Amino acid sequence: MWFGWIEFDVLLGDVHSLKEKRAAVRPILAEVRRRFDVSAAETGHHDLHRRAGLAAGLVAADRAHVVEVLDAVERLVAYRPEVELVAARRRLYSSEDE
Repeated sequence: MWFGWIEFDVLLGDVHSLKEKRAAVRPILAEVRRRFDVSAAETGHHDLHRRAGLAAGLVAADRAHVVEVLDAVERLVAYRPEVELVAARRRLYSSEDE
């Protein structure tokens, strides 16, 4: 069994309040969940209105599937016109890792 997750640090475009931030972030997370059947959440920079930390994670039987899904999630977030991807970090673990 493989566990994988990816974290994003993104800058939001024309956002002037935390309410507008939620309105920009919510559709991105919803699309990631819907298209890839993964868990996704806003995980950082909660008090900043132009910056967001987003993350997605999944569990699968094989490593190749986890890598494929995380690659696709990264492409989706990177090509969203309303955000600028500052950084992406990912981790993969096997249930056999010590």
